[in-house]
Parts: sequence; structure tokens; C-alpha cells
Amino acid sequence: MENFFNHSTSYSLINSIEYADGAIVSKIVKKNDAGNITLFAFDKGQLLSEHTAPFDAMVNIIEGVGLISINKVEYELKAGDFIIMPANIPHAVVAKDRFKMLLIMLKN
Repeated sequence: MENFFNHSTSYSLINSIEYADGAIVSKIVKKNDAGNITLFAFDKGQLLSEHTAPFDAMVNIIEGVGLISINKVEYELKAGDFIIMPANIPHAVVAKDRFKMLLIMLKN
């Protein structure tokens, strides 16, 4: 797995990942036994269909607006907002427009 980021180096979240037409781009910031941190760039209309994860996850919107559903309840988040998706609860992500987010997953 390619390592895109180095320790003790400052990065711009917004500029660390680019959009791709008709796609979701993801870039792993850090991954280890405790969990992972991943950047995502969603093109308009892209989605991560409803699924569950065995650990808590925090989504932080860094650009644009994203629609997050947790247990069938929708939350519209804009740049600067974050939400915690609890472990083992169905959730999904929908891009009404292009947006970027940082996902932090922590194993319980």
C-alpha cells in the first residue's frame, strides 16, 4: 500500500486530493492496527451505498457539501462540519455536488 504522507510534514487537506469525473477518489493518509485515516473526493452523483463497519468512524467535510445517512436519517454537512458514525449501524454517503471529506476510523 502506497504511503502518500510523511510524518512531521504540514499538508493542506483540500489540496491533498483531486476530483475525478464520475468517480470517488480515495487516498490513505495513515493506516495501522488501531484504524485508518483516509481522504475522499466525490464527484457529483457518486455514492457509497449503505453498509456497516465494525468500528466508529468520523467524517469531516473539508470542501463542499456531503449528504450522510446514519440508520436511515440524513444529515447534510458542509465544509467544517463533522459527524460520528457509530459502529455496526448502517450508513451511506451521497454527493449531491462535488465534495471532499476526511474519514477517521478507530477500532474499538
